[in-house]
Amino acid sequence: MNLLNLSKLSSDEILAGSFGIEWESLRAKGDGELSLTPHPEIFGDKLTNPLITTDFSESQIEIITPTFNTIEKAFDTFSLLSDLVNSSLPEDEYLWFQSIPCILPYWDQIPIAQYSDEGVESQKYREDLAKKYGVKKQMISGVHFNFSFTDEFLEKLQKIEKSDLSFKEFKNNVYLKIARNYLRYCWLIIYLTGCSIGSHKTFSNDCIHLMDTKDDYGSYYSTRGPSFRNASCGYKNLKELYPSYNSVDEFVRDINGFIENGDLSEAKELYTQIRLKPKNPKDLLNSLQNDGIEYIEIRTLDINPFYKCGLVRHDMKFLHLFLIYMFIKDESDYPDWQKEAKINEENTAECAYVESMRLLRDGKEVTLKSWAAEIINEMYGMCEVLGFDEFHTLSLMLNRISNPDLTYGQRLLKLIEENGYINTHIILSKNNKQTSIDYLKTIDIEECDELKKYVDIALAGN
Repeated sequence: MNLLNLSKLSSDEILAGSFGIEWESLRAKGDGELSLTPHPEIFGDKLTNPLITTDFSESQIEIITPTFNTIEKAFDTFSLLSDLVNSSLPEDEYLWFQSIPCILPYWDQIPIAQYSDEGVESQKYREDLAKKYGVKKQMISGVHFNFSFTDEFLEKLQKIEKSDLSFKEFKNNVYLKIARNYLRYCWLIIYLTGCSIGSHKTFSNDCIHLMDTKDDYGSYYSTRGPSFRNASCGYKNLKELYPSYNSVDEFVRDINGFIENGDLSEAKELYTQIRLKPKNPKDLLNSLQNDGIEYIEIRTLDINPFYKCGLVRHDMKFLHLFLIYMFIKDESDYPDWQKEAKINEENTAECAYVESMRLLRDGKEVTLKSWAAEIINEMYGMCEVLGFDEFHTLSLMLNRISNPDLTYGQRLLKLIEENGYINTHIILSKNNKQTSIDYLKTIDIEECDELKKYVDIALAGN
């Protein structure tokens, strides 16, 4: 993408888009154990409530925002929904503010999400996943960020680029390029936002074996890396799968091949850091081919325990800028880029705080700090040319790179060293719930039609 061509459009046009957030979180009890009660009735039917549902487990709440035309609106609504959910849980129950699970019971006591007759396919899909990957791995949770440019912006850009492609093909190529580059560079997002460094002994042994320290309360943690949700022990496909992102047709061909080979049961079982999302998710592959890519879903973000909705506004703003940068950034022609990207992703997740750790850049070793600083400096240049007033956001990220003590993972490490993994997250999770309760007391929802609309939908069973 030519930066000068992009600069012919206004900053408002480039930054405009559609934004949405999804968040999975376990329900935990006051002692840090998984709550085994059914999905709370106050949220109504999980099949019909568009905002509050369950993910894999009956004990795993999922919050899904509508799409908004600004990050601010998406974030504010997401924050409100998390306040409503957490404050609506029983007194001795709260959302678990950590991507790696709380204290788990034996695998056969973890409740898979239960559905009425209309949801029989959803329930069977979860039961099949449990058999294939194990129930405990399904309890890993995270934050997803959904994004698309406006069609108006893409139409203007196509004219500036003088592209002869159909609009659907042009739009597909935009998102495919972002997807390719995001896979190459998502290690930076893992470093900047990673916050899953510990595990209770009741979780998965393959994660525990990667951790170098044990606390006095039956948990383990790592001093070496920021995100074991994104590590080799995280929630991954059983086999490394590398579909082509050169075109939608090639992507669909490869996914169909994985399904025919038995590697995937269906297209949505492909677990990757970024997903290409179609207009009709129920007919994913056909819709991708017929309608094109509607938006992209970023799946890298850990739950942030330091904020009441598990996500920090500055991180979301940075991710938006990062995706624009992914569109602008020239691509390498290194043939094994996907395999190299996977190595970088897992090495960063497991060993980013180790000085001797090296990333691979087109087959050559490079330090994380030098490559990360180069990326942020290029993003400074992008913001200057395109007129984005986001230098403070970039400065925050550059500080995390130069001083790892400012990263969420290192901040969490200090608390775990003092209080242990489970106790730390009990404290943080309870504090976040109380913060949500206190905040809701300060606003008059009845006076705001927009807020009341979401309250009525979210708390459908009230």
